[in-house]
Amino acid sequence: MTLTKAHIAKTIHDRLHFTNDRSTQLVDSLLAILKKTLENGEDMLITGFGKFCMKGRRKRRGRNPQTREDLMLDGRRVVTFRCSGVLRDKVNGKR
Repeated sequence: MTLTKAHIAKTIHDRLHFTNDRSTQLVDSLLAILKKTLENGEDMLITGFGKFCMKGRRKRRGRNPQTREDLMLDGRRVVTFRCSGVLRDKVNGKR
């Protein structure tokens, strides 16, 4: 099952008894903060969950699979996620 924003908002509504609109606003605000932080090139650490990191990828050589033509792919920034040890242990059933 894929976890969606709507499912997260419903869970907040059910557990914290916020209105549906307020729950949706909370989820949207959290994701906006995450996006803005990453856009600025900063890392975001959520204790007990994990760390979202910005990494730079260098320019590299690639190939068009249809024409087999060589080309250069531009460098870019990518987001990576490293889960915390606490989350890793829970997922693996160790705690």
